[in-house]
Amino acid sequence: MTTVEIIFLGVYFSLLCVLGVYGSHRYRMAFLYYRHKFKLPTPKGRLESLPKVTIQLPIFNEMYVVERLVDSVCRIDYPRDLLEIQVLDDSTDETCGIARACVERQRQKGHDIVYIHRVNRQGFKAGALENGLKLAKGQFVAVFDADFVPSPDFLMRTVPFFSDDKVGMVQVRWGHLNREFSLLTQAQSIFLDGHFIIEHTARNRAGCFFNFNGTAGIWRRDTISDAGGWQHDTLTEDLDLSYRAQLKGWQFVFLPEVISPAEVPVDMNAFKSQQHRWAKGSIQTAKKLLPTILKSDLPLVVKREAFFHLTNNMAYLLMVLLSVLMPISMVVRFQHGLYGTLFLDLPFFLTATASVCFFYVAAQRERGAKGWERVKYLPFLMSLGIGMAISNAKAVAEALLNQQSGFARTPKTGAEGKKAVTVKKAYRGSKSLLPLVELLFAAYFTGALWFAIDARIYTSVPFIVLFLAGFLYVGSSSLLQGLSGRMKLVESTPAVDAADEQPRRAA
Repeated sequence: MTTVEIIFLGVYFSLLCVLGVYGSHRYRMAFLYYRHKFKLPTPKGRLESLPKVTIQLPIFNEMYVVERLVDSVCRIDYPRDLLEIQVLDDSTDETCGIARACVERQRQKGHDIVYIHRVNRQGFKAGALENGLKLAKGQFVAVFDADFVPSPDFLMRTVPFFSDDKVGMVQVRWGHLNREFSLLTQAQSIFLDGHFIIEHTARNRAGCFFNFNGTAGIWRRDTISDAGGWQHDTLTEDLDLSYRAQLKGWQFVFLPEVISPAEVPVDMNAFKSQQHRWAKGSIQTAKKLLPTILKSDLPLVVKREAFFHLTNNMAYLLMVLLSVLMPISMVVRFQHGLYGTLFLDLPFFLTATASVCFFYVAAQRERGAKGWERVKYLPFLMSLGIGMAISNAKAVAEALLNQQSGFARTPKTGAEGKKAVTVKKAYRGSKSLLPLVELLFAAYFTGALWFAIDARIYTSVPFIVLFLAGFLYVGSSSLLQGLSGRMKLVESTPAVDAADEQPRRAA
C-alpha cells in the first residue's frame, strides 16, 4: 500500500474510534438511568403559601397555534390573583390580530393576561423573554412555546419543589400531540423520548448538569438574574442559561411523570431547521462555557458528562467525513487483497448501531410501548439520523467558524394525531441546496452498494444500505416538500398517544 493509502485508512479508523466513543456514551446514559431509576424527586418541604407566578408565551408568526396555546394556559389550575400571563409577540403577520383577540377574550373572563408586542426582534426569543421579565410580577417564571398544550396541573406539580431554596428550575417532560401523524413524526417522538426519559433522568438523578429545554419548565426569577439573565449570543439560549445557572450552584429538577404535550414538525425542512438551530447552538454554548466548566472545581464525573452533552453534535461532522471515506476504504482494501480487514469495521459500527438500538428501545420500554412497538422503527431511526448528518454538520461547521445566523423559528401547523393540516408556504420549513447534496451522497452510496454486491463484500452491504436510505429519504423529502406550495394531508380523528398521557410512575 502507498503512504497516502495508509494515512487514509488511519484517518478512517480514527473517525470510527471517535464515533464509537460517542456512540458508547449512550450505554452510560442507560446505565445511569437504570441505576437511579427509582430515585424519585420529591419536594423538600411544604410552601407556606403559593407564590406569584408569571407564565411567558414567546411567539413569532404562530397563527395556527396561538389560540390553542393561550386557551390551554388559561385553563391551568392556580389562584387567579397569583397568576400572570404574558403573551410576548414578535409577529409580523396575522398572528398579531389573533393573539390580541385571544388576550382580550381571556382578560374579560378575569385572567391577568397582557399582550406585549415588540416592533423589532432584537435578541429573538431570548430578547422577548428578557423584555417580558422587566414587566413581570411573578417570583417564578414559566415558559411555554407556541406549540405546547400544558396540562391544568402543571403549576401545582412543579411549584412545590421550590420549597428548597437551592432549586432554581423545574423541567417537565415533553409529550407529542401528533406522534401518529407520519413516519417522520414517529421518529422525532422516539428521539425526544430518548432525550427526556433516559438522558434527562440519568443526568439529573446522577448529580450531573442537565438543561432547561426552552419550554415546559419553570424558573426561580432570582436564578435567572443571578446567572446573568437571558443572553442571545448563542442559538440555544436555554442551554446557555442552564449551564450558567448550575455553574453558580443552583440545582435543577426534572419531572418525567409530568407531561406537557407539544407538536413535533410535520415537514422535513421544518425538522431540519429545528435540528440545525439546536446543533449550532449547542456547539456555540460549548465554545462559550466548556473552558470554564473544565477549569472549575466541579467533580470529574460532572465535567465529563458536560463535555459529552455539549459536544455531542460534533459527531455529525465526523459522520459526514466517514460517509465520504467509507466506500473508498472498502475499495482500497479490496484492491489490495485485504478483504478480511473489513471485519475490523464491524465492532465500531456495532458500538454505534447497537447503542442506538439499546438506547431507544429502553426509552420506549419506559414509555410503556409493548413488544414490536419498541423496535419496529429502529432501522428508520438509524437511517434518519445518518440522513440528517449533512444538515447538522453544516450547523456545527458554522458554529466552529463563528458564522452568525438569525433565530429560525420552527413552523407549527396545529397538527394533532393524524388531523389534516393545510398551511401556507410561509409556514413551511425554509428551502436550501442541501437536498441536492444529500441526493448526491445517496447516488454515491448507490455506486458503493453496486460495487459491494459485485465484489461479494456482503459484510458492508447492511451499513451501505443504511447510509443510502438515510440520504435518499432526507434529500428527496426535503426537495419534494420544498417544491410544493401548500401542504394538505388526509384528515382523520386526532389522537394523543395513550402512553404519553399515562407515563410509567417508575420513570
